[in-house]
Amino acid sequence: MFVAIVQIPVAKRSREAAIDAARKSAPTYTALGAKGLVRKYYINGDAGGGGVYLWESEAAARAWYTTDWEKQMEARFGAKPTVTYYDNHVVVDNEVGKVRIEGER
Repeated sequence: MFVAIVQIPVAKRSREAAIDAARKSAPTYTALGAKGLVRKYYINGDAGGGGVYLWESEAAARAWYTTDWEKQMEARFGAKPTVTYYDNHVVVDNEVGKVRIEGER
């Protein structure tokens, strides 16, 4: 797995505004399941907004975060996003009571 953290330096939204914006954009990320997106967590805080994304691979993540994507986000939010990439080899999943290690079944 591969993690990308997107941060956009914008003012913190109210809970209601953050949920409304997420509901509107969720179909875009649902459709990205076919392109390798496993999960997205919307984030909203004093440092700004964005998301934590779990991708099937680095290639899938980098295929999404293009220069065109960056320009669209900057136009939409009035601020340039930053994307930080991480390898993810181990996941502790307390919802299902498992520790998942990449490559192991």
